[in-house]
Amino acid sequence: MITRNKVFQFVGALFALCATASAATPSPNAMVAMITGGVTSQPIGHYEFCHANPAECHAIKTNLAAPRVTDAGWKMVNDVNLSVNTQITPVTDQELYGRDEVWAYPINAGDCEDFVLAKRKILMEKGFPESALLITVVRKPDGEGHAVLTLRTSSGDFVLDNLDNEVKPWYRTPYTYLKRQATFDSGRWVSIENGADVLVGALQ
Repeated sequence: MITRNKVFQFVGALFALCATASAATPSPNAMVAMITGGVTSQPIGHYEFCHANPAECHAIKTNLAAPRVTDAGWKMVNDVNLSVNTQITPVTDQELYGRDEVWAYPINAGDCEDFVLAKRKILMEKGFPESALLITVVRKPDGEGHAVLTLRTSSGDFVLDNLDNEVKPWYRTPYTYLKRQATFDSGRWVSIENGADVLVGALQ
């Protein structure tokens, strides 16, 4: 089971995070991975983010396989999730910028997309492959839109969420999954075909 920890200072090499050897990982489940469909519409906030940061939205030609994550890697994932959740104050784009759908790296405050961008950037800097860290759009049970970070692993897809300090398998969250970044291009998005089934399973 994934536990909460204080911020972990990473000093190991890349093999400590994404190993090819056998490593302890969360128990597998019959529904561990999202099933994605074809290319779909890009959120307007991400479209504008890509125009402002073109180097971050590009075709990905390497490291497309979901990595095997070691114990050290899982500790880092949990630490990053908790650290960003506690250091950034949640505010709406209207409060911060005076308009909606502004995706940007947060300094002290931001909304759900900004939390996701920060976590994604930190984990990439620590050695996780870009294709394994995917911004994902979901719908909360009340119908409100929300964004989380999906971590693809050899043990399935996991979610880093600013509304939950615990990193969880995606199917154990209360969301309907709509779409996420494509593994092959960080500037493109694909639909999630089995996303509506998760909400039913999560509430049983």
